[in-house]
Amino acid sequence: MKRGTMAVVSIGPGDAGNLTPRAREALEAAEVIAGYGAYLQQIDALLGGKLIIESGMHGELERCRKALEQYRGGRRTCLVSGGDAGVYGLAGLVLELMSPEEQAALRVLPGVTSATACAALLGAPLTHDFAVISLSDLLTSEHLIEKRLKMAAEGDFVTVLYNPQSIKRRRLFSRAAEIFLAHRSPSTPVGLVREAYRDGQRVMLGTLEELASQNWVDMKTTVLIGNSETFSSGGRMITPRGYGG
Repeated sequence: MKRGTMAVVSIGPGDAGNLTPRAREALEAAEVIAGYGAYLQQIDALLGGKLIIESGMHGELERCRKALEQYRGGRRTCLVSGGDAGVYGLAGLVLELMSPEEQAALRVLPGVTSATACAALLGAPLTHDFAVISLSDLLTSEHLIEKRLKMAAEGDFVTVLYNPQSIKRRRLFSRAAEIFLAHRSPSTPVGLVREAYRDGQRVMLGTLEELASQNWVDMKTTVLIGNSETFSSGGRMITPRGYGG
């Protein structure tokens, strides 16, 4: 049987307003859309008349396999991924499950990732070199996460923390604050964004010495830690690029 088409579609953070035109076009043309339930809710207006494959947290492998079954059965299939599918998303997993011929035909459509979306809400914190580190230890060891935190802190990178803490996992968040305090001033600006571009959005600008005490930070929060030159002004977080101003 002739294969259909397969696209991994990045849908950005928050509501459908952050969808790119190319992503919207692919979703409108699809016969099958697969995704995590919360992500499908973001694009609810585009789901009419489609076969929907929905699964919950930790159902990534099953979701990808079911989407590939539809594609191999000849249907136009989209697998949606929050933020950008290539940044802690499903693009890599789908490619791992494909044959070389299928890999060559796959379309991966980019999107707005949490780091840049939250940076825009805070001002301009990422206008120089930066690192992105997830504090989730489900797929990465604590030892390796701490090593990466130390290297980012020592290298004076602006650092974005994804998945900073959960109900069961709090140690790494406080440990991250300790590591950065060992290398940066306590007054270093830190931005926190929760539920970006969703109802209940919260944006806070504080300092590094206050970071560990922010008990409301959870898996829906993104943390941006400034470098040695980052400053705050007018309620904005700004990292100079060095243009000479």
